[in-house]
Amino acid sequence: MSKPNTLFKQAYNRSLDLIADQAALPSEPELSAALQVSRTTIRAILHRLAEQGLLAPVPHARRILRLPAEQDYFPKDEVDPIAVVIERRFMQKILAEGSLPGGSINELELAREVGVSTSSVREFLIRFSRYGLIEKRRNSTWILKGFTRAFALELTEVREMFEQRSAKHFIGLPPEHPAWRDLAQIEALHDSARRHDPIDEADFAILDERFHRLIHAASDNRFVTDFYDVIALVFHYHYRWNKSDAARRNRVAIDEHLAYIAALRSRDRVAVDRACRTHLRSARQTLLASIVFVDEPSVRASQTLETSP
Repeated sequence: MSKPNTLFKQAYNRSLDLIADQAALPSEPELSAALQVSRTTIRAILHRLAEQGLLAPVPHARRILRLPAEQDYFPKDEVDPIAVVIERRFMQKILAEGSLPGGSINELELAREVGVSTSSVREFLIRFSRYGLIEKRRNSTWILKGFTRAFALELTEVREMFEQRSAKHFIGLPPEHPAWRDLAQIEALHDSARRHDPIDEADFAILDERFHRLIHAASDNRFVTDFYDVIALVFHYHYRWNKSDAARRNRVAIDEHLAYIAALRSRDRVAVDRACRTHLRSARQTLLASIVFVDEPSVRASQTLETSP
């Protein structure tokens, strides 16, 4: 797999924003400074702009032929930072293979699949390992570990606190903020998913992560957004171990998401808080009902008592 040229794609999308704001592009040195990329990358961007019919192919003229449309931009999932790309592939790999505790992930294999360096993958896995859900072994191998009910409860408590705070920040974003455009796209994808029966679980997991990560990002707090890594792993990986009720719970989640999105659009704090709490309560119940915990006698005993009539 070829490397995802994230830097080029990010700069190209920013160049489209420049085109939308002025009658002609500045010189190569000025573009290089504005987009913070090399002159070589600038020339590649100008070449693509001309190929797409946005710029006149006349040397030094930089005359704009048309304004960019939405389809001219590289998709968001192609311009995310490398760490996000690695994380997404890491999640997809776990979901697709249905790994249980004891399953392994190889640094070299993951790096090859994503198209990045092994050092980038290793950095991501080391950062993720602090949560205790993966463990380093020899020969560039990592082992997936189970986790306890106490961990799950602590996780949901922090998630609820962070997301409620982030949702309040979201409705305070100005109308022109890109997050509203992203929210509209996510809403359209939810409407599309809702028309399918059954809803593909892997597709829903990606959509669910994208929705909640967008909300968390509104916090503009690096600790909140960084913490979503472990939230995504647990809520989209561990509860897939029990697939008996997947179709129903995914449909419920989509309906709750759409109600949540409508509340965000309304900018009504009470409605947002209600929709957020309702959905997070369902997510907590789904997680605790579906999860396979590590083998702890005390946990098994408590589960027996809870399920006894």
